[in-house]
Amino acid sequence: MPNGSLSLPARLCLLAWDPARPGAGDTARVHHLVRAGALTELAQRGLLVDTEGIATPVDLDSRTADAVLDGVLDLVRESMPHRWRTWVRLHARVTFDAVREQLVADGYLRARKKRVLGVFPSVEHVLARTAAAQVLREETRYAIEGPVPAGEVSERDAAVAALAAAAELRTLGPVVRGARRERRIAELTGRSGAAAPGLRKIVGEVWGAVSAETARTVASTGG
Repeated sequence: MPNGSLSLPARLCLLAWDPARPGAGDTARVHHLVRAGALTELAQRGLLVDTEGIATPVDLDSRTADAVLDGVLDLVRESMPHRWRTWVRLHARVTFDAVREQLVADGYLRARKKRVLGVFPSVEHVLARTAAAQVLREETRYAIEGPVPAGEVSERDAAVAALAAAAELRTLGPVVRGARRERRIAELTGRSGAAAPGLRKIVGEVWGAVSAETARTVASTGG
């Protein structure tokens, strides 16, 4: 993947940004996807673990040096215990907004002032580094559809591809459903959680939450 310094939630947010439809990235489906990326990265780093289905911080002090990831850690620490699927949804907009501002600060997005109905001031976020976003889309599509064995895809790239596929992002093109795709996504999901015992279960839970939210959205909007 390009821009390797970007966190998983930042990559997923950038993937969702359609240069032709700047506002399309600001939806509940994308909010849930971005939060799922944050949960997955924290689990891959060993900072969130599974305790009988509950997302549990390993301690009260660990930090990541990433403001978004640390914000999610603090939220989990300070809240009542919840299952992974609940955390994909709960206050997901907060994480999305923080990631979007990160992408603005890093030059991937640009905040552009506009007026709604010619009167009300508003801000529209547009892609500023379109080439970087295009490469990210192409490499994610390749991870999902290409011939490279899932075991040769990095764990981070596999997580991006599996979660983006679960969200059925329009920016990745039409979804061609079938047994081959389902098998590939299962392999990428497994690869995402290969690093430690229990991580596969966590990634599977988070992926399942995004997939279920996407199915509900598609059913309610007709696509």
